[in-house]
Amino acid sequence: MLPSPPNPTPGVEFVVARHRSSEETCFSLPSQPLPELSAPIPTPESLSQLNLPICQRLEGRIMARQKCGTRTTQKLNRDFNIRMQDLRPGNGPKPNIGETVVVDWDGYTIGYYGRIFEARNKTKGGSFEGDDKDFFKFKIGSNEVIPAFEEAVSGMALGGIRRIIVPPELGYPENDFNKSGPRPTTFSGQRALDFVLRNQGLIDKTLLFDIELLKIIPN
Repeated sequence: MLPSPPNPTPGVEFVVARHRSSEETCFSLPSQPLPELSAPIPTPESLSQLNLPICQRLEGRIMARQKCGTRTTQKLNRDFNIRMQDLRPGNGPKPNIGETVVVDWDGYTIGYYGRIFEARNKTKGGSFEGDDKDFFKFKIGSNEVIPAFEEAVSGMALGGIRRIIVPPELGYPENDFNKSGPRPTTFSGQRALDFVLRNQGLIDKTLLFDIELLKIIPN
């Protein structure tokens, strides 16, 4: 069941928007700093006891940033939702359908011990000076990536960093990252993600992504 909107209080803007609709309702949440990097990875039991906004509550020590953006967005899509937080608002244009975007990204199995399966700012084959071959790129509207990833990037401004919490319903089709991007670039990352996605037990397959929009390539 989706959470009820919070009571309006001064602080962070909180937007609840019906997917593929122009309807949206704005509320406010109190602004709170993200946890320190040294904070322990939370357990499901501890998460349920914390009275924090969802993106702060789930992240634990994962890529915690003291100076994060204040806009938190929750988009509803039928019976499931995407939770987003702009860690750094962009100051450039937003991509349009048909344009190719170049991104750098982190990926974590946030529902299972917060294990990393892809790291941002890792060593690339070349510096990003007009050469984007070592970064992930895809065309908006082409269904090359999982729905949550594309929806997050399509609403970003160039230069921004956005965090999304992805429920299994909006994750990898048939729990297979080979069928849709983004795909981990290292063997260890592929193993970490594959272990969670293909596990037949009661493992929480919720994922967390931090996405940085580096470049927009026009049609």
